[in-house]
Amino acid sequence: MFHLDFEIIGRTWKYLFFDGLAFTFKLTLLAMAGGIVLGTLLAMARLASWKLLALAAGAYVNLIRSIPLVLVIFWFYFLVPYIGAWLIGASTPVKVGAFPSSLVTFILFEAAYYCEIMRAGIQSVARGQVWAGYALGMTYWQTMSTVVLPQALRNMLPVLLTQTIVLFQDVSLVYVLSITDFVGAADKVGRRDGRLVEMLLFVALVYFLLCTGLSTVVKTLQQRLTVGR
Repeated sequence: MFHLDFEIIGRTWKYLFFDGLAFTFKLTLLAMAGGIVLGTLLAMARLASWKLLALAAGAYVNLIRSIPLVLVIFWFYFLVPYIGAWLIGASTPVKVGAFPSSLVTFILFEAAYYCEIMRAGIQSVARGQVWAGYALGMTYWQTMSTVVLPQALRNMLPVLLTQTIVLFQDVSLVYVLSITDFVGAADKVGRRDGRLVEMLLFVALVYFLLCTGLSTVVKTLQQRLTVGR
């Protein structure tokens, strides 16, 4: 510990934050947006009266939630190019790229978790409001989008944000694809200058401060929503 040199952080912080951490935030926000949209559709499908649709959505959610995320990242990155080539009849694998692969992977993976959160939120809305929507002549999808989902989103907002914090932490797994996220940038600098321990300690500190701060915001928001009811 007496030989640690943290001056390297002062020399490379712009690269770490403006390249590495900026990419991590970008992927987190895009995956969150796509995951919530797809997760909401899956939640509505799971609660639909059409049993086949509900079973298909449930099977997808249970399958994704039973597989480690790092395996999903690897499978999509290495297998999808070959699946795409098979579908279009190409002789060579389709080039997908590391960023599109990671983005689609996180959207598909996180959608399963957002789905269960949204499903719980939808079920928390009084059933009478659903029947009231039907009584006004609304369809199932109209009732969900105009009556149920706005209330469900308000009920589940703290949990959605908590899951997004987990997503922010999980994004560091793109490191296995050699993508320059925050962890990847720190690893490159640390290996180049022989200061890997210092860089990883700094990354851990930044993650701790950011996640602790975001968790405090979520807790405050949850308290305000509870008082508002």
